[in-house]
Amino acid sequence: MSKSASHAHKKLARKKGAVDIAIITVSDTRTLENDRNGHYLREGIIAAGHRLVAYHLVRDEPAEVEAAWDAEDSRSAQVLMFNGGTGISSRDRTFDVVEQRLQKTLLGFGELFRMLSWQQIGAAAMLSRATAGVANGQVIISTPGSPAAVELAWEKLIKPELQHLAWELMR
Repeated sequence: MSKSASHAHKKLARKKGAVDIAIITVSDTRTLENDRNGHYLREGIIAAGHRLVAYHLVRDEPAEVEAAWDAEDSRSAQVLMFNGGTGISSRDRTFDVVEQRLQKTLLGFGELFRMLSWQQIGAAAMLSRATAGVANGQVIISTPGSPAAVELAWEKLIKPELQHLAWELMR
């Protein structure tokens, strides 16, 4: 896609207005009170003029991740944003659930995330299985659960393309 085509698409996307977003924090240790990522994303979504239609905090258990994804309020979102469970430890299973359900993968998201992360943390960026794609008419984004990773993904990748991503699914 040319730069001018991308610009034109973004302009059309802005005319569609706010995007409906669901946040799913996946953590074995966080609570509603100390979920920094959930609070940060909620504030960012609202400040950008979008709507938070669902928020779930679940343990990194495949059945809980799937239940949050399948919840009625999550299904109403145009974009589902998972944070947590993308590493390589035995407890990191969010990626495995997401990867199995994606119908189309946006390979560039994970590649760009790891490139940007490498600039911040070096070679440890390779341990991230951040990913994004499309499933059942929704954009699915899955990032690591560290606050720095969530901020990086939101500021550099998600927020700048959010309306464009949602618009592409409606075309």
